[in-house]
Amino acid sequence: MDYQQQYSAYQQAIETYLDGIFTAEGKPYGRLQESIRYSLLAGGKRIRPVLTLEFARLGGIDWHLALPYACALELVHNYSLIHDDLPCMDDDDLRRGKPTNHKVYGETLAVLAGDAMQPEAFRLILQARGLSADNRIEAALLLAKACGADGMVAGQVLDTLCHVEDEEGLTGLNRLKTGVMISAAAELGCVASNMPAYWRQQAVKYADQLGLAFQIRDDMLDVMGDEAVFGKPIGSDKDEGKITYVNLKGLDGCAQEVEKCTVAAKESIRDIPDHDFLWELADRMVGRNK
Repeated sequence: MDYQQQYSAYQQAIETYLDGIFTAEGKPYGRLQESIRYSLLAGGKRIRPVLTLEFARLGGIDWHLALPYACALELVHNYSLIHDDLPCMDDDDLRRGKPTNHKVYGETLAVLAGDAMQPEAFRLILQARGLSADNRIEAALLLAKACGADGMVAGQVLDTLCHVEDEEGLTGLNRLKTGVMISAAAELGCVASNMPAYWRQQAVKYADQLGLAFQIRDDMLDVMGDEAVFGKPIGSDKDEGKITYVNLKGLDGCAQEVEKCTVAAKESIRDIPDHDFLWELADRMVGRNK
């Protein structure tokens, strides 16, 4: 199966799984489910859950078994997007080319939708079929660390409440806010498949470099991207007074850093057999291979 066929198979399975949860029928609070589904099913490339499924496959199990882990992380990721867009945070009107959740359902329901998605993510992991109790506990702990007070939320605090001015601070911010969830996605696939420890370490290195390249590329697109493609207003970081990699390195310097990180990501998993899919994914994430 070539790259596009494999990616499409993963994406279709993820969409089907996500579409099967948060049904609103017969519930007096059904608008909550509608709000969740509005954001959760709004599209996107599903890169994070795809990483989980691919590392599960490389670990030697039927990757379908890892769908609850993959989609649990996608719930957490989407809750963070709903909250990021709120007026008290980034105050964005568009997400993936559509009005943000609070613009459609109001701030109260947007907050509550995000609140609901967090525990539901852990429910998916803890009720996952075909995986041992110890495996599910390890996966839940991994996700909790990745999205908690020393993980993604810490990154959000640095992004919204702290004035980061240098490259070291910006890299730390982005590793927490964005990179840690990409690394967790890869590692969840390793956990699901009980991948050997040394391969798991390589998977985390791959995802860490991939996340950094992705963030630098995202900063570049905020300057030179097409709003219709980017799915949100161009120049929003500048308007909010945020320091980005473009401020520190310029567009040419950013392009060089993206290339460096992408090469490092690919090299980190060279020893893992059948890594071609992940190599192409790295290239496509940063626009080297359309």
